Amino acid sequence: MAKLKKWLGYALIAFVVFYLLTQPETVANLVQSALGGLAGAADSLSRFVNALLV
Repeated sequence: MAKLKKWLGYALIAFVVFYLLTQPETVANLVQSALGGLAGAADSLSRFVNALLV
């Protein structure tokens, strides 16, 4: 079972690398959306903390 998990991990990494090389624009948009979401979450958390302190 451990060997299966190891090979599935390698297959997943190979798929991600393949996807990065064949669809760079899609991956860039995905990363940009994820970072935008994180920035929005950080902004919301900052507003919440500031509201608690006021």
